[in-house]
Amino acid sequence: MTDASPLLRVRGLNAWYGESHALHGVDLDVSRGETVTLLGRNGVGKTTTLRAIMGLIRKRTGEIAFEGQDLMRIPLHRTAHSGIGFVPEERGIFATLTVDENLLLPPVVAEGGMSVEEIFDLFPNLKFRRNSQGTKLSGGEQQMLAIARMLRTGVKMLLLDEPTEGLAPVIVQRIGELLATLKARGMTILLVEQNFRFASRIADRFYLMEHGKVVGAFPVGELPLQMTRLHEVLGV
Repeated sequence: MTDASPLLRVRGLNAWYGESHALHGVDLDVSRGETVTLLGRNGVGKTTTLRAIMGLIRKRTGEIAFEGQDLMRIPLHRTAHSGIGFVPEERGIFATLTVDENLLLPPVVAEGGMSVEEIFDLFPNLKFRRNSQGTKLSGGEQQMLAIARMLRTGVKMLLLDEPTEGLAPVIVQRIGELLATLKARGMTILLVEQNFRFASRIADRFYLMEHGKVVGAFPVGELPLQMTRLHEVLGV
């Protein structure tokens, strides 16, 4: 059962890349312990929404609150220390460092960060590859390492951008199991995912985006009623 009060609250979020107006008044809530997925075709603003929440896009207007703290008014480095961890599509690991070195680098930003041994219990693949450089890891192992680095910091919420992109089906299944385990432990997750079938197995709720706007929202229980529209919008 999730807490009814939003952990993350976004209202009227607009964002620009230079003169290009990318987000047009995005509203969304994510409650504590929820897994929420942003759905939509490429280029509709899903990744931009995550980047704007993190403050990586500075030309933005609207309201973003995390645990009641106004994220619009704090500098970029403070957003990362507020308890939100962002795993971009390019994963953001240190490719020339080993798994162990990657896991020892992130600073602790809050209490409750996992120890390296706890990480290895959750990611046995990484324990086996602990002395391997990032460049030697498979795409799935790199994705696991990117998530693991965030869990070391003690974040309360993960923003994941296309975590299954380009991965083999067996690894996609493993990532799904991992996210389900994190959810069971109370982690809050906001997910951008093109693989609708993957997202449908782990998400509590969905936001549907088109042209930089949220055009629909529904819980997982309403999926059967939404399939016709999803086929039209996503081509699934």
